[in-house]
Amino acid sequence: MRLKPFAELPAAFQREEVRPYYEYLVQKHLQLTIKRMIDVVLALLLCVLLSPFLLLTAIAIKIDSKGPVLYRQERVTQYGRHFFIYKFRTMVANADKIGAAVTKSDDSRITRVGRALRRLHFDEFSQLFNVLKGDMTFVGVRPEVPKFVAHYTPEMWATLLLPAGLTSRCSIAYRNENDKLEGVTDPEKVYLEEILPDKMRINLREMRKFSLLREAKTLFDTILCAFH
Repeated sequence: MRLKPFAELPAAFQREEVRPYYEYLVQKHLQLTIKRMIDVVLALLLCVLLSPFLLLTAIAIKIDSKGPVLYRQERVTQYGRHFFIYKFRTMVANADKIGAAVTKSDDSRITRVGRALRRLHFDEFSQLFNVLKGDMTFVGVRPEVPKFVAHYTPEMWATLLLPAGLTSRCSIAYRNENDKLEGVTDPEKVYLEEILPDKMRINLREMRKFSLLREAKTLFDTILCAFH
């Protein structure tokens, strides 16, 4: 996981607001290399250990509702590159065409099995394949959809210097994000104006403190939160 020279970054990243984050991360090149090695080994190990659970989840989804087992959605990762994130489908087929990009906890599009998977965050396990492909990492900024990235301030682009993550301090802080949008008439507006700026504040703070030890603690705290 090596950073490109600053002069070779996409134009959106060659800004003074991004430079301090870049210069800090460049000094962590060895830790970033180890981080990628850990990603691959851990993702492979979990795929093997969780294979029975992944199979049972797939069967439950197919029995519960019509549609594919996996849901693909376009997101943005390192250097602004678009990719398709994999999730176990928790909503009715074509849900993104019949509602907002932001999901509320009381969203009628969520299936019965999907509600359980979301509560336990088990729908995210299929993203292990995204980690193996290099689109994502275990700990890092959660990937946003392109329409929300289009609203980033110059400083927010710094969060895309590294691959998107499965979890982060922000994920822990906003683990009940859907509840915050319950009853809101325009969830996307509230997300863009209130939630996204606060998320980015947390994400940028964590980038300024990046270390493998800190990421290990974030991963451990995420596991604890999943069982509370």
